[in-house]
Amino acid sequence: MTLLAALQSCDMLLIDDLHCFDFHLDDDGLMAECMDGRQLRRWQFNPQQVAAAQREGDQWRIDGVQGQHRLACMSALRATDEDDDDEDDPQTPAHG
Repeated sequence: MTLLAALQSCDMLLIDDLHCFDFHLDDDGLMAECMDGRQLRRWQFNPQQVAAAQREGDQWRIDGVQGQHRLACMSALRATDEDDDDEDDPQTPAHG
């Protein structure tokens, strides 16, 4: 698996131990940003840097303009759209 493939199937990144939900991947490469306390942190990697990333266990080592970074692709936990209220469920017996 390549980093590019991993990025296409994840919805959260861990970059240098910071959780990053705001990222996008396009023809220009990978752009990510997150808040670190009060500081906005930004990372940008061109397509060649993404392609050259080396997998190390469940993380990736990627070289950027600011140096080397550790990146992990993750799936964020999301609440379901289902209601806990069973009143609209036709299979739930009516209480009488």
